[in-house]
Formats: sequence, structure tokens, C-alpha cells
Amino acid sequence: MDKVFIKDLKVRGILGIHDWERTTPRDIIINVSLYTDTRRAARTDNIADCVSYSDVARKIRAHAESAARMTVEALANDIVELCLQEPKVRKVVVRVDKPGAVAEAASVGVEVERARPVRVRKEAGKV
Repeated sequence: MDKVFIKDLKVRGILGIHDWERTTPRDIIINVSLYTDTRRAARTDNIADCVSYSDVARKIRAHAESAARMTVEALANDIVELCLQEPKVRKVVVRVDKPGAVAEAASVGVEVERARPVRVRKEAGKV
């Protein structure tokens, strides 16, 4: 499986459980790996056959900036669901980092990996 990635997408949004986190947008760093088959896109050299990382990044940014989630886990899973709505995406890995959340660490966060369910084909005449 091939991979299209978005690295270090910086957005500002409400994320956290503390009162001060609920009022002031903070930096959130998002990394996404979109697993797809790029062979057709390579053959045709046509954007219509590609996963549009621009469109995906725009959707992620819009959601992260407006969702006002309490937990990094919730935001990461939201982004996974957004990515899996893309028809050409078969699997996604999303990492959401919250810089400065722990004084002794550069960042903390969550990484979530999900794949589309595999469809099982039934053979003619068999159940």
C-alpha cells in the first residue's frame, strides 16, 4: 500500500480539559498518513485519480479549528473518520500533538491507526 502524507499541519484550536484551555486557542500539530494505491494516478498523471492532500488538509484544519474537543483522543478519532470518508483512502494513521501540554516535554499526543473494513466477496452459489 502506498502512502500520501501531511506532515506537521499546524492549526489553532480549543483542545483540553482545563478552564484556561477552553478559552484560548492553542497550537495543535497534526500528522496524517493516508494509505492508498497510487498506481492509477501514476499512470494517468491526473489529479482526479489522486488523494487530494490539499482537500484533506483543508477539511482537517476546518474541523480542528472548530471542534473544541476536550481530549486529544477525540480529535484524533474525528480526523480519522474525516480521512476515511475519502473514497481512495484504505487506511489512515493520524497523530495529534499538543505542544507545551506537559512542561517537561516538547509535546504530548495520540496516534490512531484505522483501516476500512475488508469486504468479503461471496462466491456464486455459496453462502
